[in-house]
Amino acid sequence: MIGQDAAEQRISMRFDKAFQVDVFSELFGRMMAVARNISSGGIGLEMQDPLPMGSVVTIRFQLPGDNTALSARAEVKHQYCFNYNVGDQAASTRGIGLRFLEFLEDSEEHLQQSFTRRRNIH
Repeated sequence: MIGQDAAEQRISMRFDKAFQVDVFSELFGRMMAVARNISSGGIGLEMQDPLPMGSVVTIRFQLPGDNTALSARAEVKHQYCFNYNVGDQAASTRGIGLRFLEFLEDSEEHLQQSFTRRRNIH
């Protein structure tokens, strides 16, 4: 429905928390990014030099408060540019939206457990 809040249209619960992500690409090498939100279907990354649409990468990260590293193959599905103000100064940041293609090792099961376990949100 047009005008409906975008959050209501999501089929997966999103976890909004900033954390570091390592991004590995055969074409572009290793890059650092900051995750801004994650769901069981994908992840939104803030990064200085966004990757081209359709790029397939391997990402490795740990959810805050969790000691297990997760690894996944993912495809760039969106590119973003956010403009905002810091005081009176204009600022911007760029990023990408990745869709998970496959989880490596036991990462998918661990991610699902992370989304279903109880946590204190402050």
